[in-house]
Amino acid sequence: MNRRKLLALLATLALAFVQPAQAQQGKPFRVGVIHEGGPFNVFVDGLKDGLKDLGLEAGKDVMLEIRDAKGDPAAVEDAARNLEREKVTLIFVISTSATVRVKRATAEVPIVFAAGADPVAAGLVDSFAKPGGRLTGVHYISAELTAKRLELQQEILPKLHKVVTFYDPGNPVALAAVKSAREAARQLKLELVERPITSVEDLRLGLKSLEAKDADAYFYTNDAMVTSQAQSIIDMAKAKKLPTMFHEESLVAHGALVSYGASYYQIGRLSAKYAHRVLTGTSPQNLPVESLSRLSLAVNLKTARELGLTIPQSVLLRADKIIE
Repeated sequence: MNRRKLLALLATLALAFVQPAQAQQGKPFRVGVIHEGGPFNVFVDGLKDGLKDLGLEAGKDVMLEIRDAKGDPAAVEDAARNLEREKVTLIFVISTSATVRVKRATAEVPIVFAAGADPVAAGLVDSFAKPGGRLTGVHYISAELTAKRLELQQEILPKLHKVVTFYDPGNPVALAAVKSAREAARQLKLELVERPITSVEDLRLGLKSLEAKDADAYFYTNDAMVTSQAQSIIDMAKAKKLPTMFHEESLVAHGALVSYGASYYQIGRLSAKYAHRVLTGTSPQNLPVESLSRLSLAVNLKTARELGLTIPQSVLLRADKIIE
């Protein structure tokens, strides 16, 4: 091969590698983002920072078309259909139940998810190693921690007898988590007070009608609709002097007593790696799903003082974050 042909070949190869980025010069990528509101915005903060680290700045190199469903599952599907019609390059969707709806509502657009339940069991991918379709993303441990959270809550509240939880019985992830909570409560000799709800309005009415005799504390059950209303639950619980156990550390910073689970911000940052790979030409079926297993225990001592509680030293020594 002579020098001229060699240079031509190298130029062709170089063009093949940079073509996805060059195709976007002067025209930023468009990424749809779908979540159910409230704390899920923390994922978006992590996604933006993660993309920036990878050379894609939100508002400049990538436009995030954010759709907040405000706890309405039907709005998730509407948003997904609209975003596909608008021909976004990919959709980033948060929570397992929302991802199931986005997959069902779309036909072609690639999807990157952040799922707190097993994506294989939920029918999102064929396997972690070989997703096998147009979906891939990050799996973080959450629903599997139900029993551990209840154990922690009992350790913090030795006189605990009854805990109340709200969940949507139409959400398979929530039903599985409630089943785990029932079994854990039985073993810990606690009473689990179940309050099924089917809408945000149901949840708000349930919170309003809750009386002191109904429960000694609030316990979070994995449910995207409930998560979207976390601040309302925190505010209600404070007003009614109920200690709260949640699943994500940002909620402790907003007044919850304690949380145990993965960081939404860190999951968002990790998800950015998947979004970047898809945007630059990699098919989701070639991107194995990654599991994030790093967990954080957070405690709010200010909330504890307001409730007249003393957090055991055994818990404080294990805490990754303490809010004074």
